[in-house]
Amino acid sequence: MSDDTEDDSGGESTADMEFGEQPAPLGVKVGSTRTVVAEDDADSPSVTQTLTCLATYDDALTGEEHVIYGAEAATEYPDRVRFMLRSGLPEDKETTGLAKRFFEEFASANGLDTDSVVVYAIPTIDNEAGLDRLAEIIEDGPVGERRIASYPESLCGAVPALGDGLDAIEDTFVAINMGSTNLEACAYRRGEQLAPFSTGAITGTEVDRRIANYVEEETQGRVNIDLTTAREYKEQHADFNDYEPFSDIIQQPGGGTYEFTIEDAVMDAVDEFVDAAVDEVANVFLPDLASDYVKIYQQALDNPIVLTGGMGCIPGIVSEFETRLGEEIDREVEATTADEPETAAARGAHRIAERLVDLGEY
Repeated sequence: MSDDTEDDSGGESTADMEFGEQPAPLGVKVGSTRTVVAEDDADSPSVTQTLTCLATYDDALTGEEHVIYGAEAATEYPDRVRFMLRSGLPEDKETTGLAKRFFEEFASANGLDTDSVVVYAIPTIDNEAGLDRLAEIIEDGPVGERRIASYPESLCGAVPALGDGLDAIEDTFVAINMGSTNLEACAYRRGEQLAPFSTGAITGTEVDRRIANYVEEETQGRVNIDLTTAREYKEQHADFNDYEPFSDIIQQPGGGTYEFTIEDAVMDAVDEFVDAAVDEVANVFLPDLASDYVKIYQQALDNPIVLTGGMGCIPGIVSEFETRLGEEIDREVEATTADEPETAAARGAHRIAERLVDLGEY
């Protein structure tokens, strides 16, 4: 903790005198699919996001190796692009090094402030080695010179869902993180994690795989799409409120194009995801929570269940989850999510970082 004692020359804290101006608060989520950073004013943050991937290429004139990252890398170099956190955490020394290089390039390109207090939103995964590698990426990162802290992604994502400040830190509730690589569930009591649960069997990435398979089935094998295209179909068209079939065109071998229409593939996949998520929450996570913390179980279900993660962006998924979970556990429940769930974890982390700066905790 910094010493905030005022001096006789104008009231600057010792920390500000030693380092200069007050540090910038940053909220960061380095996710398996996207990296999101929130900065500036927490009431109206500036949010930057990109795909968590990179590719390298050699300069045609000098032979020097260059790095390209994000959507540009995925589009221009699909044959060599690396998504180094596909499983949610770096898996080995190589992917750890790639993730460090990616974040260095991202921070440099976007002018992220080195003189900063950074809060990272991290996954709740029982993988000590992977979490240690993630910690190495964070500690060696290009930002956070004043302080680095980390909080669970689902808690950070719940912050903007439960008020304008940090009400989530003082509340008791259940959060369900519907991410690309894991389904996570946890109860929070004043910021303390209770009965954390995680499974890699029900994920946004698995939805993408099913969409690709169902598109092939629906088109009688005429159309094979990659996972990137499947994810784009999900993000652009999945809608529990007002889904409409859509058409696309592919180039056929030997010339010509083929236009096809998708009726059911996308919604079948996301509908199965909701059923599977409800089943895990209702029949695995909640019974464990009730067994270990019966009073917290009762109190948490009296409050809204917060859905976080990228799958929460699908229109109507909150009410679908709410209805199906209520039917499964035979009691009325309420579910909610933040506006723009895909950036909520970084925005929540940013609010925490801003509070740390305000308190002089750096």
